[in-house]
Amino acid sequence: MSTDRARQAPRPSGRPARQAAQRRPRPLPKGDTLFTPEASPARQTIEQRSATVLLWLHQLPRWLAPVLAVALLVTGLAVGGWAGAVALFGLAVVLAWLASLSWPQLPVQGRVLRIAVIVLVVAVAVVRGLHG
Repeated sequence: MSTDRARQAPRPSGRPARQAAQRRPRPLPKGDTLFTPEASPARQTIEQRSATVLLWLHQLPRWLAPVLAVALLVTGLAVGGWAGAVALFGLAVVLAWLASLSWPQLPVQGRVLRIAVIVLVVAVAVVRGLHG
C-alpha cells in the first residue's frame, strides 16, 4: 500500500517537497537600496526599524495585507463602541506608518491624499468610540 507521502523525500525543514517549493521567497523589488539616501537621523531610524517588518510583509501572499486592512475597516465600521474604534485606530496607525515610509517618494497630491485618509479614519474612529 503506497501513499503519496511515502514517495516524497523529507526535506531538511520537515515539509514535503511540494510545500517547500511553494514557499520560495519573492524577489525584492528593483532598486538600489531600501533606505533613503542622505536621510535625517530620525528617518534613518524609522527606515532601519521598519526594514525587517517590510521584508517579512513582502514575503506574505500579495493579497493578505489588503484583506487585513479591509477586515480592520469593516470591523471598525460594523462593531460599535470602543472595540470598533480600536480596529479603526489600528488601521490608521498602519496607514500612517506606510505613508511615512513612502513620504520622500510621494508628490504633493499623494501626500495630501494620504493625510486626508488617515485623518478621516481617525475621525471616524473617534466618532465610533464616543457615540457607538
